[in-house]
Amino acid sequence: MNFNGYDLKEEIVLALKDLKFEKFTDIQNEVLPLAFNGKSFIGQSKTGSGKTHAFLIPIFNSLDLEDKTVQVIIASPTRELAGQIYKVAKHLASFFNEEIDIRLYTGGTDRLREIEKLNNSQPQIVIGTPGKISDLMIKANALRGYTAKRMVVDEADMAFEIGFMDDLDLIAGRLTDPQIMVFSATVREEIRIFISKYISSKEHIKIEDTKLNVRHILIPIKSRDKYSVLDGLIKNLNPYLAIIFANTKDEAMLIRAHLLKSNIKAALVHGGLTPRERKRVMNEINDLKYQYIIASDIAARGIDITGVSHVINFSLPTNYEFYIHRSGRTGRANMDGICYSLCEFNDEQYLRMLEDRGITFEYLDILDGNFVNYNPNRRSNRVKPLTIGEKKAIKMVKKPKKVTPGYKKKQQAKIKEIAKKINKKEGRKK
Repeated sequence: MNFNGYDLKEEIVLALKDLKFEKFTDIQNEVLPLAFNGKSFIGQSKTGSGKTHAFLIPIFNSLDLEDKTVQVIIASPTRELAGQIYKVAKHLASFFNEEIDIRLYTGGTDRLREIEKLNNSQPQIVIGTPGKISDLMIKANALRGYTAKRMVVDEADMAFEIGFMDDLDLIAGRLTDPQIMVFSATVREEIRIFISKYISSKEHIKIEDTKLNVRHILIPIKSRDKYSVLDGLIKNLNPYLAIIFANTKDEAMLIRAHLLKSNIKAALVHGGLTPRERKRVMNEINDLKYQYIIASDIAARGIDITGVSHVINFSLPTNYEFYIHRSGRTGRANMDGICYSLCEFNDEQYLRMLEDRGITFEYLDILDGNFVNYNPNRRSNRVKPLTIGEKKAIKMVKKPKKVTPGYKKKQQAKIKEIAKKINKKEGRKK
C-alpha cells in the first residue's frame, strides 16, 4: 500500500494512520530509502526527530512472519529508552493478524526465567540494553541472536558515555554480514571507529535543520544568589511540565531540597537512583504528579518525557552539545517550548558557540518579582572587575567537602567579609 511514496504493508499504514501520521519527518525521509534497500548507515539528528519509526517501519515492512528465529536486534542504552521502543514496536505489531514475538531485555528482570523461555523459543525482534543482550546472547548462550539480519544501535553517543561500546562490539561481531543502523545525536571518534568496523558503505545522514519551536532565554545571575534567581523565575511560570537541569547529582539534590522549602514538590532523576526508584519516579511523572522534574544530563537523556513545556538550565552544561539535547526536550510535536538558562558573564564565549549553531537568544531579567527586558551590552549591566581583596578571598574560601542548601550564600558572605579586610589592608575600598 502506498503511503507518502513508499510501498508499505497495509498493517503498517493502518498503524501510522492510528497515530495521525500525515507525512514523514526529515530524518525518516532520509533513512527509509537506505533502510528499505538493506544498506547500513548512521543517522544523526536532534532528539525528537522521529528516529524510532525511522528504523521500525522498514523492520516491520521486511519482517518474515513465518521465520521464528531472531531477525532483528535493537540495542538502546537505558531500560527506559528500550521500553519506549518496545512500546512503539508493540503498537505496530498490534495491527498484524499474526502474532509477532517481540521481547524486551533490560536489567532488573528474572534472568533464569528469561533463559528458560529462550530455551523453548526465540523472539523475532529483540529489544534491550546492550549489557543485557550481550549477557543472554554470549554469556548465557541462550539468545541465538547470530541469526539476526538487522541490528539497530539507538543513541550510540549515550551508549559510549555509559560504557556499552564493548557489549555492542561483541553483539555485532556475532552477526553475519548484517544491516546495521546506527542512530546518534552526535558522532564521536569512538563511534566512528565502531562504524568503520561494521559499516563499509559509510553512509552518514546528518539532519541539521530539524525545527523545534523553542525560545531560548538567558537570565543573568549577576551578584545575586542563584537560588533566589531560580525562585523568581519559577514564580513567573506555570508550566505544564518543566525540567530543571543540573550538572551533577549533588546539584540536583540541592535544587530539590531548596524547592521543598517553598513547598514545591519535584521529581528527582539522576544516575544514582536504583532501578526500582527510577521506575517509581517515572510512573509518577507519567501520571502527572509533578510540575517540575530535576534531572542530570545522563539520566534525562535516558528517558523520553512527553509534554515538556519548559526547560530550565540551573547551570549551563559544560558540553554545548548537551545544551542542544536539553533544549530539545521541549518544543516537540509541533508544540511551543521555552528554554531558560541562568548564566554568568563568563559564559559569553560558550554562548557565542551556541549562536554559531543557529540558536538565537533573548535576554530577560527578574526585578521586583517580574520579568523585564535586559540589555547585556549596557555598561551598567556589566560585572565590575574584581578587587585585589576579592581575588585573594575567592582563593582562600574553598568549597566545603559536604555541601548543604544555602552553602553558596554563606560562601559569598565569607568571601565578602575577607575581601573587605584585605582591601582595607591594601588601602583600597571595595
